[in-house]
This record gives sequence, structure tokens and C-alpha cells, in this order.
Amino acid sequence: MTSRRVEEILEGLGRAAVAVLGDFFLDKYLEIDPALDERSLETGLTARQVVSIRCQPGGAGNVAANLSALGIGKVYCIGIIGDDGEGSELVRALRQLGADTEGLAATPDCVTPTYRKPVIRMPDGKPRELERLDSKNREPMPQGLEEALLRQLREAVGGVDAVIVQDQVQEPDCGVITTRVRRALAEFAEQHESVAWLADSRIRAGEFRNVVLKPNREEVCAAVHPGLPAHDLDSAIACAQTLSERTGASVFLTLGEHGMAVATREGVQRVPTVQLSGELDIVGAGDSAAAGIASALCAGASLAEAAVLGNIVASITVQQLGTTGNASQQQVMARFAEHQDIWRDIS
Repeated sequence: MTSRRVEEILEGLGRAAVAVLGDFFLDKYLEIDPALDERSLETGLTARQVVSIRCQPGGAGNVAANLSALGIGKVYCIGIIGDDGEGSELVRALRQLGADTEGLAATPDCVTPTYRKPVIRMPDGKPRELERLDSKNREPMPQGLEEALLRQLREAVGGVDAVIVQDQVQEPDCGVITTRVRRALAEFAEQHESVAWLADSRIRAGEFRNVVLKPNREEVCAAVHPGLPAHDLDSAIACAQTLSERTGASVFLTLGEHGMAVATREGVQRVPTVQLSGELDIVGAGDSAAAGIASALCAGASLAEAAVLGNIVASITVQQLGTTGNASQQQVMARFAEHQDIWRDIS
């Protein structure tokens, strides 16, 4: 793989359209100044003083943010959010990125899933995250909302080059990607073979069919051998190939410092990544990798080339501390130029 090839792929992103379907979260960072701590007169407990509030799209929203940063021409957001303040903040943040939010249905029947992240600035200036405060839907998605969601996807799929599915909520059928939606996705993918379909699921990777998957080592092992602990590297790669055979689509297995393994029914190709030093923040790295992979596939990249781009984007975002980061085309080109020898044999 050459710098010129990376340029060709990146140049094609502005003409691409991608739909992001899934669980759109709001990441709400509460920055705390410990020098301003007070003692509560009522409880005697420490009253932390929030000096700034920063809202960013999380979950599927982070995928959309990464696509926008990479220069994808059109990003469509499809999901269900609450008719609440968090939903308004999420929509505003997505629109500031240039994403189309018409496919986000706001309803009083749900809450907008939110990760509230208290962050203390340490004396050396580095952020340290405290215990997170989460709110999300814990009841099954109403059937009417499922139908509205599928209508939005059906309308969008004819005009996009890729669909990224982000299955974030772990409670069964309480998020956007329910059993019924997964079945519909398998049918849509079979009917629209020219569209690149990629799914990222925390605990249900083994329940998808006909769509490319992007699990990590723990997720792929759980999909193939439920109940068993994560296997060693070689066993995880074998699980990825088994999963590819079961689902009828390729699997991009993320392996952290070991890069990725791209599994198909024909075999497995290893794709290395950059070796990083210093402090890292892996929050959102999977979203970054998914955005990089799907973006490359939109531009006609091979599976291995798409894995290279996914590796590069993730390697950039994990170095951004205290935030769910993203990567620009300029950063991607610079990172490739710095380490291009490790991808010399990729095609």
C-alpha cells in the first residue's frame, strides 16, 4: 500500500454517503476543578464544583462524528432518542458536525441514552475520569418505534454507499438494534449488495447475518463460544473465521496493538498497526475503527486496505485523552507516511 493509494481512498470520501443506524448516546463531560471543592453543610460530603460542561455525540453518534471528521460527504443518522433535554443537546452536537438528523425520532416513550462523565483535571493538567453516571432505556423498544426506524432505513438505503450498525445497549431489545431489526438488516443487506454493511455489537455479534462485523477479541470469542473466557490470539482469529462462515460476511477482528485480522470464508489476513507509546485512552476506539473501515470500503478499498485505514484512525483517536476523539484526513496521511513500511505488502 502506498501513500498515493491512501490519497486515492481519502479523495473518494467526499462523494460518499453513509447511514449510521443504532444507539445514539450523549456523552456529557462534567469538568471538575478540585481546588474549588466544598463541604456540604447538610451531608458533610465533598461537593465537587463543575466548571465546564462539554457535550459530544456518543455511541452511534461517535461513529457519525468520526465519519464527518474523515470527510464523508453525507452522514445520515437513524435512531430513536428521547424527547428531552439530552436529546436536544445530542441533535445540536450532531448538526454542528454537519450530520443529517432527520432520521432521529424523538419520543416521550424513551429517554436519550446518556453517559455522564465527571472528569477531574489533575495538577499535571491531565484529565482523570471518575465513576460514570449512565441513563438508558431498560424496557423493550415499542413495536411502533421499530416500524418507524425500519421505514427510515428503507428510505435511506437506496441513496447511501454504506450502512454502519452500532449496537451499544446490552439489555436485550431495549436498544435500537432489536431482534426484529437484526432480521430486517439481514434482508436489506441481501437485497442491496452494492451497499457496504458493517455492524459493531458489544454482545450480539453472533446474531447478525449477511453484514460485515467488527468485533474485538472478547466479542468474537463470546459469539462463537458463549460462556467461555476470551481465548489467546490464535484462537480468537480462528473464532473470527468461524463467525464469518456463520454470518456469510467478512469479519474485521480488532486486536489492539496487534492490529486487525480480516476473516473471510476463504481465510484470514493479518493487518498490522502502529506501535504506540505513552498514555492512551481507548474509549471510542472501536467506533473510530468502524468509521475508518466503512469509509474506505465506500471509496473502493480492498478489505485489507480498509483494515489499514481503520487501524490508522483508531491509533490517532486513542492518543486523545479525556475525550472520544476523531481523525482528519491530514492526520491519517501523516500517520501513514510515518509508518508506511509496515503496510508495504498490503493490497
